Formats: sequence, C-alpha cells, structure tokens
Amino acid sequence: MSQPLICMTLTGKTLEEDLKLVQKYEKQIDIVELRVDYLTEEEQLYARRFPSMIYHPCILTIRRDIDGGKFTGGDFARTNLFGRALAFADTDRSKNFAYVDFEEDYDIPSFHDAALAFGVKIIRSVHSMTEPITNLKERCDKMRKTGYEIPKIAFMPKNLSDVYNMFKEGSEMDYDHIFCAMGPEGMPSRILSTLANSYLTYTSPEENLANTTGIGHLDPVTINNLYNFKNITRNTQLFGITGWPLAKTSSPDIHNYGYRKHKMDAVYLPVRSQLVSECLSFSEKMGIKGLSVTIPHKESVMMYLNEQSEAVTQIGACNTVVRKGDSWAGYNTDYSGFRRALEEFLGSVKIKHKKVAVIGAGGAAKAIVYALKQMGAKVCIFNRTESSAQQLADRYGYKYCGLNESAASVLDEYSSLIIQTTSVGMTDNLNPDIIDPISFYKFRGDELLFDIVYKPAITPVMRRASLAGCRVCNGYKMLEYQAYEQYKLFTGKDYESE
Repeated sequence: MSQPLICMTLTGKTLEEDLKLVQKYEKQIDIVELRVDYLTEEEQLYARRFPSMIYHPCILTIRRDIDGGKFTGGDFARTNLFGRALAFADTDRSKNFAYVDFEEDYDIPSFHDAALAFGVKIIRSVHSMTEPITNLKERCDKMRKTGYEIPKIAFMPKNLSDVYNMFKEGSEMDYDHIFCAMGPEGMPSRILSTLANSYLTYTSPEENLANTTGIGHLDPVTINNLYNFKNITRNTQLFGITGWPLAKTSSPDIHNYGYRKHKMDAVYLPVRSQLVSECLSFSEKMGIKGLSVTIPHKESVMMYLNEQSEAVTQIGACNTVVRKGDSWAGYNTDYSGFRRALEEFLGSVKIKHKKVAVIGAGGAAKAIVYALKQMGAKVCIFNRTESSAQQLADRYGYKYCGLNESAASVLDEYSSLIIQTTSVGMTDNLNPDIIDPISFYKFRGDELLFDIVYKPAITPVMRRASLAGCRVCNGYKMLEYQAYEQYKLFTGKDYESE
C-alpha cells in the first residue's frame, strides 16, 4: 500500500473562500474535498467550476445531516446538485472532480456509469456518528459493488479497543480503503493512517477547524510539521502522552522536535482515554514504547506497573511509563523538572528553611512537595478538600490548610514563595474562583509566584500577582525539563546534546 494522501476538507461558504484556503495550504496537502453542503445555496449551483480553479485533485462531497453534514434538502435536490457538479465533463480530466463521495445507501446507476466513463473515482462511504463499527472488512467488501470503489468508514469509537480494531482490520486489507476513527480517542487514526493502510487522512484548515469540532481533524501544517506524517512507516517508533480530556498539551512539540533534531524515526502523539488501563492495553497492541502520563492518570497508572522508580514510590504518582519486555516500568520526572525550573526562577534566592505555600494536593503537587522536601523548604499545603492536603502533608511532616477565605492569614505566613499546582487557570471561565485558586488572597508585591500551568502563558493569578509587583513564572520550563528526562528514558539519548 502507498503512503496515505493528506486531504484537506473545505467547509467555506463560498468557492472563493475555499480557493484561498487551498492556495494557502497547497504545499501541505495532496488532495482536497469540496464540501458542497457547506456552501451557500447560490454557490452550490457553481460547484462544477471548482476543480478548474485549483491544481489539486478534488473530491466532490454533498454530505447529508444524518451523516454529519449540513445538507438538509431531500434526495431529489441533492441528486440535482450531484448531476450539475458532474455534468459537462471536460476532456482535460484535471478540470473535473477526481473523486465523488456517495454514501453506502445512495445508488444512482447513471452517476456511477458517468463517473467510471470519465475517470472519476467513487468513494463509497458510511458514517456512524455515535457508535463504533467493528466488522470493517466485511462492510468494505460489500461496499465495493464493482471492485472499483474506494470504501470509506468513519465511526465514533467508544474506547481505544475500537480504534485498535480499526488498525488491525485495515492492516490486513489489500485494496484501497479509507478508515477514520472520530473524536478525541480517534486521534491516532489520523496520525497513524499508514498503519491502517488508509488511502488518505482528512484534515481541515486551521481557520475552519471549528466546523469539524468533535470529529477530530488536525490542520495540514500540524500533521506535517509536528507529526512528520509523510515519513511515518511501520518501522517508526511510537511514543505518546495519555490523559483525559488532554485538550491542551505542548508535549508533542517538545518530543517530536527532539526526534527531528537527533534524526530519529519516531513520532509522539496524544493517546486520549478516560481509563489508563485502556491506554496501556492499546499501547501494548500498537507497539507504543513509552508514554507521558498526565491528569487524571498519574496515580491510577501505578497499579499497572511491574517496576517503579524510588521517586514514584516516594511521591505516590507516576508521569512516565516505559515498555520493558512484556511489562511497564514507571518513573517520575515531574519533581526533577520542577526543581530545575524553580532553581532557575529563584536565581540566588534560597528556600532552605523558608516557608513555602503549595496550592493543590493532586499528582503534580505530590511531585513538587517531594522536590521541596529535598530542597529543605518548610511547606504548607492548601487544598479545597482538606483531607487530601492533610494526607500529603503528613507524609513529610508539613502543615496543611483548607483553600478558602479563612485560609488567607495562613497563606500570608507562607507566601514568600507560592506554588500553584492545580489546573485552575487553564479555563476561559470568568468566575474568579474557577480561574484563580487564591482569589481571596491580596498580594503585597514581594511574593514569588510559580504557576505550573503553561497554557495560557499568563494565568489570571499570575497577572494579578504581577500587577501587584510580584515576580512570576509559568510552568513551561518545568514541562520542558521533565520532558527532556522522559525523552532520555524513551530513547536513551540526551535531549539537549547536539
């Protein structure tokens, strides 16, 4: 099977809008799909012109709303649009649609014959927007009515097992087909299309990603430049990051840059799952050799480890797993990555015997408190669920406190350095208690604030502290430094070496 094509789906309201997007991304794509169902009613009548306006092969698609599209007219109206778009075929085939997408249950013999006569390839598709499809090869065999069609199946997986089944069945097929697993758990199907022998992978221009929300499209620049899509083969080493919902992460940027820098045939991708057990099972079957582990799996992953580092045992949380033989070994690079980033932020300031406030008591806080213990700080842990703060504090003989207005005086006592470890601040919500975990605290201006959130680069609590005159730091350097250690655990190479 050949390398999958990169297809960019066009969902503009006008042909001119779509044309500009093709021109912008032309070096990143192989083929485009004109979604006529997204065009205005007037523009739909002129879809026939589009192939002659561009230099890429074009798929004609008029997707019904029941299949995830925008077309709400009846079959008669849609048939007329297909007829207009396919009529008056040019002898120069580059000026015609190269492909037409007909659903499995849409069968117009005259269209079929005309398409074959003029060299228009037929994609025969089925879409399941809410349920997985498991009998993929059997379904594809039935859709190839003449043997010339390219069957396409797009479905919404319930879990990563459904995604793995897609890879397994696709790898065993010896004719052109298109497989897409949608949604957040389906992301590997986009990036690793090669492993499913898929004919193409769908992308959307960054400007129109909102039109495919929930489906899981990447933009062409990201799939090429970040994930090195064109160079992925069956021999490419696989690594990734797991968590849920894992909506924002810069880890792929860091790791994939390292592979390019050291000329390694490897890719690092998101493997999203609500259950870490599902992710580990999927990774074992797919041959993924190492995973970064983030919220909410840092503690639950420990029960699946056959081996764990002393730091994991002491901290009670694991952010890195590496496949060793038939089992997983666990490590924690959060604490050392944090320590290096904090020491850079502090400069000449020493925190040994200094009072430090830690906001939060989750997996990240466990690693940070462990590092602070090594650095000799006196810590008070603040958390909304006070029992969680107490449990963590008791492990190290530290103080603990609830996280509310009544804690203001205690926080003031430990405020020379405040370390914010929760995910609060990553949301766009306007409620101050949701975007600022210590909204009740009034900064004096001499505090140091380290917030482990790195997106956005300036969180609301950082902005408030900075305006009061405080020195602040986000968590990007911590992310970088812990990733460098993960990279070495995954590959055996020093990330920062030339």
